[in-house]
Amino acid sequence: MILGSLSVFLRLSEQYRSVVQDLVMSLQALAFSLKKEGITATCYVCDDGEGRNGSGASFMAELGDQHMVRFLVSDFGISWVESRNGRELVKFEGAEAIQELQRIASNLQGSRRTTSSPQSLQG
Repeated sequence: MILGSLSVFLRLSEQYRSVVQDLVMSLQALAFSLKKEGITATCYVCDDGEGRNGSGASFMAELGDQHMVRFLVSDFGISWVESRNGRELVKFEGAEAIQELQRIASNLQGSRRTTSSPQSLQG
C-alpha cells in the first residue's frame, strides 16, 4: 500500500514540474506578445541549478495608470499579485493565480481585437 502511494507522489511531482514548464513557456510567449503590442512586460526564467531552464519564472506587466501585475511560478508554488500605485490590491495562489492570468490575457487579447477591427478603425 505504501509503495503505491509513493508512486502516486512521484507521478504528481513530475506532473507539477510539467505544469511549471508549460507556464514558463506561456509566460515567455505572453511577454513577447505584449511587448509587440507596446505594453511593458518582462519574463525572467529561472534555472534549476543544474543548467536546465524552465524551473520557474517571474512575469511582470504594466497595464497602465500605475497598474501592474506580477505572476511567479516555481517548484515552490504559483502566485499572482496585482498592484496599483505600488500598493498590493490582490494576491492569489495556485489555481486561482492561473485563472487570473488567463482572465488578464483574455482581456488584453479582446482589447487588441476591438482596437484592430474595421468597425473601430472607421469610427
